[in-house]
Amino acid sequence: MSSIIRTPEEITARVKALESMLIDKGLITTQMVDRMVEIYENEVGPQLGAKVIAKAWSDPDFKARLLEDTTEACKELGISGLQGEDMVALEDTDDVHHAVVCTLCSCYPWPVLGLPPNWYKEPQYRSRMVREPRKVLAEEFGYVVPESTEIRVWDSSSEMRYWVLPQRPTGTEGWSEEQLAELVTRDSMIGVGAVKAAS
Repeated sequence: MSSIIRTPEEITARVKALESMLIDKGLITTQMVDRMVEIYENEVGPQLGAKVIAKAWSDPDFKARLLEDTTEACKELGISGLQGEDMVALEDTDDVHHAVVCTLCSCYPWPVLGLPPNWYKEPQYRSRMVREPRKVLAEEFGYVVPESTEIRVWDSSSEMRYWVLPQRPTGTEGWSEEQLAELVTRDSMIGVGAVKAAS
């Protein structure tokens, strides 16, 4: 099987070619492209999910609300919208690691994670992640989950979109929410990668 992850260079080249073609044909303008980039950089995206997670790591009461009703807890931080109406945050522990897939298409919690990465929509990821998650995580993402940790794979749908609340890294006691948010990665919120180590 070919890798389900494309290089940043491949993705960039494809995006530039598509953008140029659409502009040349008069279907979009550069201003429209700039506005879309602004939306996904500032108004939706993984930086907002990182903000939610940092708040949960810092505030036990918020964390409890997040795990009880993810959608409503996110609204407390001004985070909501299309594709985020019914979200569920899954808490990683020492014993259980969660990973998310959409076996039918690419259902994904846009308000907290932004647009889904290309590999999330690939048939190889969608089928293999359900059958052999430990192998996919190790081989495709370089993310090794200890054998003693159970891996639970959750199938997102248009009715329910899942994302992961990873464990807070050790050595971050006393950190601000802004500092903590810098450690959260998009992949850690999908369950295919780790948060950054505290340094």
